[in-house]
Amino acid sequence: MEKIIDESKQGEQLITTAKPENSRKLFIESYGCQMNFSDSEIVASILANEGFNTTKSLEEADLVLVNTCSIRDKAEQTVRARLKKYNAVKKVNPKMKVGVLGCMAERLKEQFLEEEKIVDLVVGPDAYKDLPNLIADVDEGRNAVNVILSKEETYGDISPVRLQSNGVTAFVSITRGCDNMCTFCVVPFTRGRERSRDPQSILSEIKDLIEKGFKEVTLLGQNVDSYLWYGGGLKKDFKNATEMQKATAIDFANLLDMVATAYPKLRIRFSTSNPQDMSLDVIHTMAKHKNICKYIHLPVQSGSNRILKAMNRQHTREEYMELVDNIYKIIPDVSLSQDMISGFPTETEQDHQDTLDLIKYVKYDYGFMFAYSERPGTLAGRKLEDDVPLEVKKRRLQEVIDTQRAVGHEQLKKHVGKIEEVLIETTSKKSDAHWAGRNSQNNMVVFPKEHYKIGDFVNVKINDCTTATFIGEAVGYSDNN
Repeated sequence: MEKIIDESKQGEQLITTAKPENSRKLFIESYGCQMNFSDSEIVASILANEGFNTTKSLEEADLVLVNTCSIRDKAEQTVRARLKKYNAVKKVNPKMKVGVLGCMAERLKEQFLEEEKIVDLVVGPDAYKDLPNLIADVDEGRNAVNVILSKEETYGDISPVRLQSNGVTAFVSITRGCDNMCTFCVVPFTRGRERSRDPQSILSEIKDLIEKGFKEVTLLGQNVDSYLWYGGGLKKDFKNATEMQKATAIDFANLLDMVATAYPKLRIRFSTSNPQDMSLDVIHTMAKHKNICKYIHLPVQSGSNRILKAMNRQHTREEYMELVDNIYKIIPDVSLSQDMISGFPTETEQDHQDTLDLIKYVKYDYGFMFAYSERPGTLAGRKLEDDVPLEVKKRRLQEVIDTQRAVGHEQLKKHVGKIEEVLIETTSKKSDAHWAGRNSQNNMVVFPKEHYKIGDFVNVKINDCTTATFIGEAVGYSDNN
């Protein structure tokens, strides 16, 4: 089973809360990673205090914001296509204002105002608290830009408005930024340096979610394994901390343990991990707590040591395989997923074969697989020629997808006949008579509704599987309700 993100299918978010006194309407769309969706919830919260309620209707919006992704060219082209749609609506409703948020805003900055004449404001990921001032400028007829990257901002003091919420699962951001400087990636340039959020504010947000009936949280960060809190500041400053600060520092394994211990009935996930930073302490913490899901998204990008070095990935193929071996040893029934890039500059057929072999070795449940897309400003974009022909990229990508599909299906079939706990999240897309939810390993399970309801933890016997979904039948409530 492959999971290939299609940004064009992401977008319009749902109204979940509204303040009766608010008179202006906000339409917000999000594209790209989970962090962008989490950030949109922060934006909605900030603007709720400035007189805006969210709306599902583009046509009635006073303010339209699109939260953008720059990880690949396709993502940016999707946003530009949406802006054309906004422009058509704006011709009918000239009072409507349009803003671009997120990584694309940070990458293009003031240039965006010239390229897209419809855009009124451009706001980077660290400048959302300045939105009230920027909107005031726009209301007075001036374009507004704030794309200054912060070394401290985590938005830990803002309670997000839960957009697109099923009332069961929620994102909780724990870190922002990335220091790893992979040569293909724009994230360090668009989201800045790594900084971690106060663990007490994380616990407080989770407590609030539980009180509102949520049953599962996903701890989010560009690199959650770099989480480190000793009272504030950047990771590099830790070298100058006192011995007491070092002794009391909280790393990601500590944070996971704190959350799982404080809320034993809450199901916990996290994303995304970086192989070079993941410690076995994290894996042992996962094994220690039943409520931490047995699933790790562990991006590798390539199975070739030569390409990994060109990507500035700080791990080798062998080190990655050793980490995977240890993960399976400590948590035998864990599921793993991957990110993989086909056609990185200078990639040979042998490099490609190394990637296929790694997929077979690890036995991922699924993956997020893409053809290489040169991103302006990255080291690869500046220093490496994009020399793999498009047709070769497409062919190699398809072979990666086919290999992952075959391996993933074999992994899924291992669950058939087992009874597994499922958290009901929604009605099945294919049948109103069936519920859909995920097991601990992050696999989607569908089963007849019967008397169960959204938010229930249910034991489900897995009877069959497709390449993407388990089909089962409920055998009773789990002891987690």
